[in-house]
Amino acid sequence: MSDTFSPTGATRRGALGLLAAAGVGGIAASAKAQDVPPITTNELAGAERLAGVSYTEAEREQMLNGIDAWVSRAEALRAMEKPNALAPAMTFDPRLPGKRYEPDQGGVRGLGAAPALPSDATDIAFAPTWMQSQWLASGAISSLELTEIYLARIAAHADRLECFVAVTADRARAEARARDAERARGELRGPLHGIPYTLKDIIDVEGLPATWGATVYQDRVATETATVATRLQDAGAVLLGKVTTGAIAYGDIWYDGVTRNPFNPNEGSSGSSAGPASATAAALCSFSIGTETLGSIVSPSHRCGTTGLRPTFGRVPRTGAMALCWSLDKIGPICRAVADTALVLDAINGGDAGDASSIKAGFGADLSRDLTGLRLGYNPAWFEQAADPDRAALEAARSLGVELVEFDVDAEPWGAMLIQLEAESAAAFEHLTLEDLDDRLRWQEDAAWPNTFRRARFASAVDMVNADRLRRKAMEMMAERFDNLDAIIGPNFAGGMLLITNYTGNPQLAFRSGFTDQPTRTVFGAAADESGDTFSVPYATSLWGPLFDESVILALGQAIEARLDVASQRPTEFS
Repeated sequence: MSDTFSPTGATRRGALGLLAAAGVGGIAASAKAQDVPPITTNELAGAERLAGVSYTEAEREQMLNGIDAWVSRAEALRAMEKPNALAPAMTFDPRLPGKRYEPDQGGVRGLGAAPALPSDATDIAFAPTWMQSQWLASGAISSLELTEIYLARIAAHADRLECFVAVTADRARAEARARDAERARGELRGPLHGIPYTLKDIIDVEGLPATWGATVYQDRVATETATVATRLQDAGAVLLGKVTTGAIAYGDIWYDGVTRNPFNPNEGSSGSSAGPASATAAALCSFSIGTETLGSIVSPSHRCGTTGLRPTFGRVPRTGAMALCWSLDKIGPICRAVADTALVLDAINGGDAGDASSIKAGFGADLSRDLTGLRLGYNPAWFEQAADPDRAALEAARSLGVELVEFDVDAEPWGAMLIQLEAESAAAFEHLTLEDLDDRLRWQEDAAWPNTFRRARFASAVDMVNADRLRRKAMEMMAERFDNLDAIIGPNFAGGMLLITNYTGNPQLAFRSGFTDQPTRTVFGAAADESGDTFSVPYATSLWGPLFDESVILALGQAIEARLDVASQRPTEFS
């Protein structure tokens, strides 16, 4: 299936799709194309409520005189071929003028020594990537043996979790044999040499399914390989397959199922990196690659108990990955331990000419660094209503000798920035709205993409620009906060930090901080759970860092992880 749909045969929805916040363009276009009566001043008056403006009758009469030219431009834009990979000319750069950004260099250090290889295959499968890397290096296990362990687990558990789109077993075995042969010759590619992993299904690999989780694209096969996948191949990682994403990178509902939480398979795994989190938490792979636009790494990591790292915007190139929102999309690792995210980020980091927003920046992390005196921001109000694991994470940080510094975010209408996500995503998938293809998506609730994309046709371009100005205000605020802080700790979704830092581009590390008892959270097509039963499910807390300084939150996150000692607990059904 092509990534581009031609806007042929204007439907009624297609005609209305041209309607801007002024409320005029679509109806005028419809009049022109379908020979219906022209726009009247009464219709303009009705549309003014959408834009929050009020004009006089004379002003409306004058506006009608320029509508034809406006409609012609809009029609030309609609008719233009716009593949998903065609990014806007205006690109987002999280760096502020006059600020210096000096990322750590030199790779990942301070990992420690792995214990002896376990005799049980399940113990090997659940081990963190950094341990597996050392076992491979010592010859205690081969890449093919490790790959076979994961392929057997995929065969046993993937259907229950509904987390795989495609399993590339033959390819994985061939890659594993090649990595073992290279190692035998002394040709080592790095710490990920021979490590089996999975890719979220919005990241293309030539010749493999690339369905974007949506019914509309379920027959799509990739014709190119994404830069991030190429970098992992160059690093020696072994691809086990493509794992699920919520349709068009939203939620856990995809065209053939609902991806499940291994700690309670009766509920969804959250999303949109639903498959990466589910597969990694159930040890169907060593690690996975996810993406985040607004919570899609953090949220499923919170639900499934994985460790998710959303890197600084621009650090990892998105070339060859589906674009949802060009100014917000990020690619990052989903793992079972903090140290693993550092190893994976080291392999995929770096600029790429194919992604206009990518930034060339070095990466390194000393996970054994002295944390004494590190200035850690926290908001006491966030923790007053927080869950026990959040408070445990804060106390663990305090015990490490850091200096806790109170901070807060400014009181601004940060939620207004969402207009950018809604408008960009509606533009990226315009054809779904204009050609009535949005009805084919399984999820059709108010919060789902079909309704959002339709509503976005009425957004004001003026408000869009002002939302971007508010975004600049958020960038300046976070830069000012990090002038006085090394990192920030808090509940994942407290204080608007998830939204704010996605828009500013600051990195976020979500790590398992404990467990809570929760009733089953409703999944698509299921009635609400009224049994009263609860399940012990994982819970995550977050660290935020300065731009391009993931090293500080990685070192702090690993130290907190060690103090809490909950990261290794497994989902019972898959152990």
